[in-house]
Amino acid sequence: MWTNGRAVWAHQQESPSAGIDACAERNVSKSVMMSYNLPQTMSSDSTEVRHGPLEGITVLDFTRAMSGPFCTMLFGDLGANVIKVEPENGDDTRAWSPPEIKGMSTYFMSTNRNKQSISLDLTKKKCTEIVKRLAQQSDIVVENFRPGVAEKLGVGYSTLSAYNSRLVYCSISGFGQTGPYREKPGFDLTVLAMSGLMSLTGEEGRPPVKFGVPISDITAGLFASVAILSALFRRSGTGRGQYVDMSMLDANMLTLTHQATSYFATGRTPERMGSAHASIAPYQVYSTSDGYISVAVGSEKLWKEFCAAMGMKELLDDPELRTNPQRVRNRSLLNSRLEPAFARLRTSEAVSRLDGAGVPVAPINSISDLASDPQVKARGMITDISHPAYGSIKSIGSPFALSETPGAVRLAPPLLGEHTIHILRSLRFTEEDINVLLREKVVFAH
Repeated sequence: MWTNGRAVWAHQQESPSAGIDACAERNVSKSVMMSYNLPQTMSSDSTEVRHGPLEGITVLDFTRAMSGPFCTMLFGDLGANVIKVEPENGDDTRAWSPPEIKGMSTYFMSTNRNKQSISLDLTKKKCTEIVKRLAQQSDIVVENFRPGVAEKLGVGYSTLSAYNSRLVYCSISGFGQTGPYREKPGFDLTVLAMSGLMSLTGEEGRPPVKFGVPISDITAGLFASVAILSALFRRSGTGRGQYVDMSMLDANMLTLTHQATSYFATGRTPERMGSAHASIAPYQVYSTSDGYISVAVGSEKLWKEFCAAMGMKELLDDPELRTNPQRVRNRSLLNSRLEPAFARLRTSEAVSRLDGAGVPVAPINSISDLASDPQVKARGMITDISHPAYGSIKSIGSPFALSETPGAVRLAPPLLGEHTIHILRSLRFTEEDINVLLREKVVFAH
């Protein structure tokens, strides 16, 4: 880990604001990889170095919980040097347990790989110089404090952009930096409810339910990364950074897509339909004799193949089920015929029949099922990563399968303040300076 950290920081000392344009120039000269069997990890003592497309970009990460850390983790997977700034007690999610691995919360582990941790007390005046030096050699800043808090802590956009006009600075908040809800706290569950998404999630006639993961946070983090990279690309032409105001509510409203457009067109509010599709049938989950199966019959050709595979060709002649619009209108009738048929089959038998006929079908996998799935194995999407404090752990791999500069899991999630001293040294603080900062509890080291 330290070897990798030194390599990145050494590059930054040589070219503190190389930017995306310089990275592009470096990567153009690389030969195209002919194999897509891309390794996803690199141990701390490996001699192999895989350079991601964001190599040379430094991210200053003031985030915690999920939305911000997920965003900055993506940059780390893509090769950026991510410096996670934490208070004395760390990101709140370090304590969100159980479960945990040797004292480290698995929630924290899930979004904080490929990062270095420096622990600071931002309320101390002596932190100003540390923050200034960090900002001067960074390209991206991401924070997800409540609106106004970053400014009070001296890490707001106006302050940091004065140190470095090339900074792309992103604030992620529940409702954005403007509007009457600006001051409201933004949590995944409340944003999910307010965005309209939760009104669509769950079974008909039953209460709305949340997603199994914090989807409002994750969506905001994804859209924030797109906005930030867009601003970084713009900077390659103008030389100037800019401010990104990412609202979780805004981001999640965009995911309403066809449901919102349907309402705008008809004036009818979409309702909860469980796993069913508002415009396609059959397109939902069915119970089998030993589990569940998902089926997506998205065309009339597939409908014919589906009926043949299920041994139910008589459905093709039913005047109420001949076309997709008829099947949507008569969904209850359709399901009264299909549900008993699926209930007589085992999941594996139903999958085999439909898969053999080219009908989109899948069992409802649990996370434990993924570990043995041949497609998951072939893509390297479950990987091992090691850390001297908590050993080897499994992690979801990087989905960024770029041919020349693939994403990779390079560094395990850091201990709190694990890299504090290392980073301060790279910022040209003397050993005497560092000792004073530690003694006065301006910084903290593991």
